[in-house]
Amino acid sequence: MSSATTEPKSKASAEALSAPAAHGHHVPWLSYLSLAASTSVIGSYVGLSKLLVVVFPVFLLAWLRFGMAAVFMLPWLKRGPTEAPLSGRTRFLLFLESFFGNFLFSLCLLFGMKHSSAVVAGVIMAGIPATVALMSWLFLRERIAPRTLAGIAMAVGGIALVALNKHGDSAGAATSGWGALLLVGAVICEASYVVIGKQLTTALPPRRISALINLWGLVLVTPLGLWQALDFDFSTVAIKDWGLLLFYAIAASTVTVWLWMKGLQHVSAAKAGVFMVFLPVSTAVVGLVFLGERMSSLQLAAYALALGGVVLATWPGRSAIRPAQAPVA
Repeated sequence: MSSATTEPKSKASAEALSAPAAHGHHVPWLSYLSLAASTSVIGSYVGLSKLLVVVFPVFLLAWLRFGMAAVFMLPWLKRGPTEAPLSGRTRFLLFLESFFGNFLFSLCLLFGMKHSSAVVAGVIMAGIPATVALMSWLFLRERIAPRTLAGIAMAVGGIALVALNKHGDSAGAATSGWGALLLVGAVICEASYVVIGKQLTTALPPRRISALINLWGLVLVTPLGLWQALDFDFSTVAIKDWGLLLFYAIAASTVTVWLWMKGLQHVSAAKAGVFMVFLPVSTAVVGLVFLGERMSSLQLAAYALALGGVVLATWPGRSAIRPAQAPVA
């Protein structure tokens, strides 16, 4: 993947030189907001997905989700007038993005959770930001500043503390080596999704990326979805459940993916990975506001540590706040 980093760097340099000097600095606040919104929306509908799994088998649910989203995103598949035709490399990256981020991630996570305790799963999944940073350094040759590394460490530590505290009572020896290995695989898949997505944003607009990887997701899960659909009684599904499924499909496969790719356009993969902490944070907020759950002082401190890591990793450094200079002729 590292062979394609020259062109993105040159594009980024051109954008920096063409930015208006009146701004004085360039901090991608809109991109940060898009990344935070994407993971926050994912965290907020975790409860919704649990409700739907009770109604639909897992693979059938995924198949219906991708299918509904594919219909909704049909206009997004069309190539724009200024876009070049898809190259073989871009097509392959789109397949990998969907294979790792949609298909394989879901399999590793679902079966890993089945054979792991909640605390082990939480701690392992907390390692996503650090894994993203490592893979962005290996494959994208991104230079990661020490302050960004410190922010990543804070984010990982905060979410790991949340997992240890929240599930401390269920941290028994219910985890097999196979279960832990599958969860590590889920972490690698999610990190691959971020790194490959960063490369795709240099060639395609966010809407088209979202539509194409959703289409690949539909293709990959169709055999398993059809297999479960043959023995499923669709007449037992209530109208409200179909409505929830439609909302879930649009939110999970359309809105969150588009927001994520939009944010990745102007943010390094390593920094983008830090925003994964908003997933458990938003889940906790939904529990507090709508489900009447309580948060301990240790959990509050852990979430504050995780959010502090995001601030530390993304806060503009001295080089970012210097007045913009005119390009040398």
